[in-house]
Amino acid sequence: MGIARLAAQSPAAETKRQSAEKPEYFLLPVKSILNRCDSDRVPFEWTINPYRGCEFACKYCYARYTHEYMEIDGGDFEKKIFVKQDAAALLARDVSQKYSYESKASGYTQAEHIAIGTATDPYQPAEREYGVTRACLEELAKREGLSISIITKSNQIVRDIEILKVIASKSALTINITVTTLKPRLARLLEPRAPRPDLRLCAMKELREAGLHVGVSASPLLPGLTDGEGELERVAEAAKTAGAEWFFSGVLFLMPASAKQFLPFVREKFPRLAKQYDDWYRRNGYAPEEYRRKASARVQRIRQKFGFAARPWEGIRPTITRAQLTLGWDAAAISGELQRSRSCAGG
Repeated sequence: MGIARLAAQSPAAETKRQSAEKPEYFLLPVKSILNRCDSDRVPFEWTINPYRGCEFACKYCYARYTHEYMEIDGGDFEKKIFVKQDAAALLARDVSQKYSYESKASGYTQAEHIAIGTATDPYQPAEREYGVTRACLEELAKREGLSISIITKSNQIVRDIEILKVIASKSALTINITVTTLKPRLARLLEPRAPRPDLRLCAMKELREAGLHVGVSASPLLPGLTDGEGELERVAEAAKTAGAEWFFSGVLFLMPASAKQFLPFVREKFPRLAKQYDDWYRRNGYAPEEYRRKASARVQRIRQKFGFAARPWEGIRPTITRAQLTLGWDAAAISGELQRSRSCAGG
């Protein structure tokens, strides 16, 4: 109820955009930027989502449910974008109070992983005006010994190459660029306002040439749409050409809020697949186990063929001495944060 009340009271944010299709922007006065994720199903402990909602309007987006926490329909996920206020100041406080934990056995501090962009793209069009992602990066660039990843569909990330290089010189940083298909027309249907796949690959090449660690997420793999013979392999080949160091892909998962948007979209645009999707996803968020097993084996073969690593999570978490950090474990703050929100999306 807290986040719903804040959303209801959020004032409109000024915008210079003139497009008739632009979303509504609101200023959200959150209490925290760094948010604890207590799920054992994800390989990170903390998330930063600079915005709530995402203008890219990907039809399959799993994060639509996060708008329901604000008592807003998931269909408005791309129409009502909430800009988190005071990002730099809040993140500075959050990192100092909440971020690290001390290993009693070793006497060292272990850097837990921070994932940026888990529930909203940090480089969606709003970033050009409001700069919340940039403010967060500037704060992270002041620290040493962190473990950070970014995931985006936007080539706008190249704007921040210089500050990303600063972060990478002090901390473990990996960047994931999402490319689900190389077909521009299909991409426009599935991800209506995201940059074209070729622009994302060009951004990856530029990031790699700057010495940054970058890989490709080909998630989600969409049954009957992006899983055709050779299609995933072509995405992997293009990623390799652009310099990607790792490659991963997972089969579409549909939360109920996402299914309400995606299944009608399939019935309208791909009627030949409507029955299959209804059978697979109407009562269950997962594709059949056999399909998922075969998809996993396919991704493993692709990695072997092109020499990709798998997800880089475990190899990027540095163990650093306490002298390198001014971070502390604040058990009371952590407990309060978990009581406030169980979502990895954060405030």
